[in-house]
Amino acid sequence: MGFPPFFEPARRSGAGSGASGKWRARVAQWRTLIADFTVRSPARLALFAFTLVIALFASVLSLPVASVTNEPTPFVDALFTAVSAVCVTGLTVVSTATHWSFFGQLVMIIAVFVGGLGILTLASVLSLAVSKRLGVRGKLMAQNSMNTSAASTLGEVGSLLRIVITTSVAIESVLALMLIPRFLILGEPLSEAIWHGVFYSISSFNNAGFTPHSDGLVPYETDLWILVPLMLGVFLGSLGFPVLMVLLAHRYNARKWSLHAKLTLLVTSILLVGGSLFWAVAEWSNPDTIGSMNPGDKIIHSVFASVMTRSGGFNLVDQSQINEVTMLLSNALMFAGGGSASTAGGIKVTTIAVMFLAIFAEARGDTDVRAFGRRIPEGTMRVAISVIVLGATLVMLATAALLAISGTSLSRALFESISAFATVGLSTNLSAELPPAGKYVLSALMFAGRIGTITLASALTLRQRNQLYHFPEERPIIG
Repeated sequence: MGFPPFFEPARRSGAGSGASGKWRARVAQWRTLIADFTVRSPARLALFAFTLVIALFASVLSLPVASVTNEPTPFVDALFTAVSAVCVTGLTVVSTATHWSFFGQLVMIIAVFVGGLGILTLASVLSLAVSKRLGVRGKLMAQNSMNTSAASTLGEVGSLLRIVITTSVAIESVLALMLIPRFLILGEPLSEAIWHGVFYSISSFNNAGFTPHSDGLVPYETDLWILVPLMLGVFLGSLGFPVLMVLLAHRYNARKWSLHAKLTLLVTSILLVGGSLFWAVAEWSNPDTIGSMNPGDKIIHSVFASVMTRSGGFNLVDQSQINEVTMLLSNALMFAGGGSASTAGGIKVTTIAVMFLAIFAEARGDTDVRAFGRRIPEGTMRVAISVIVLGATLVMLATAALLAISGTSLSRALFESISAFATVGLSTNLSAELPPAGKYVLSALMFAGRIGTITLASALTLRQRNQLYHFPEERPIIG
């Protein structure tokens, strides 16, 4: 059946002919390719998304308007700052307060907020924006990253992502409302107090450790009105969204908590208390840190250091003045990190819990690794081993590279490498002293530390093959 004559011009100028038709066809083809990419390889999408976001923020920070002097920031410094912000690390090579303008600080804190949402959350949101759906593998990865229970349906993950964002904004808003009145009382103008309150709230909950004051938190080293909200923000951020959602749902009814929540809270409590005690003992008489303070202030510093060393990155004392024993303790706490699917870094406390449970089971001669009436699958232990080995290898290689590039001491290079890998942000000021090659090494380490272990764990969890046969078993000699 033919078209009426008045329809002929519209048909000839449709999508199938002309430059506009070719352009729409190309756009449709690219959308199809990107959607297929997001569904088939969400881990690769995560790497691509984070790289793209870092490149964007680095470009903006290199603009003249981002610096106080209205001069372009060297690209290596802009890139380092962008990686540190997006990976919520807190390491700096230029002063946040004196080098960056208000626009530059605003870009940094937006980068921290985006990075704090988590790599897999970011990848899932990008996948939704491109293909209007997550796809089964993408939903499984998002589900695994937030450790939702098996009873949760795939269709709930989109709602879960909205809960993650809403929870982040709500907690950061409460922290800001706690901090702003104190800055006002201390004499800051209203606009400055609001900005500092918002900045610190986002920086603390996302475990970033950036400070908008030129002298950091040193002027507030005994001000609990400021220190307590910062510790609270870092602690909540380090627990992870799976734990926060379990606590919101079941509150104090521990019997309904998931195994992940129980292990995270138990190990976090042990590290918090133990770290505070060891830090206090090691630094109690050190005149360069807390040796001259009264016992109450020493306790405040010790608890603050224990909370911040595992990922927060805020500090009240010069890290280059702490004892070697304290530095060793800090290395261990930084490498441990916080909870899975959290804004904290490190190898994660559940990884440590699984490994110690496996050691205890082997010592008792048990064939199963158990905790709180549950059996932990062997696959989980293999993932934990992979994460630990990957983390240790990356730190070792980065430390060797820094030693070769800078010629600094082993303790400083190791401390800086672990701080970068674990996205902590504590520093002996080595980052600012490094030549460009060293800054690139730390940038790569921050990137790998933030997304490498997460991507590896998620990829290994999803990568399952059904074996139709098994080789004969033979035990090698161990130990």
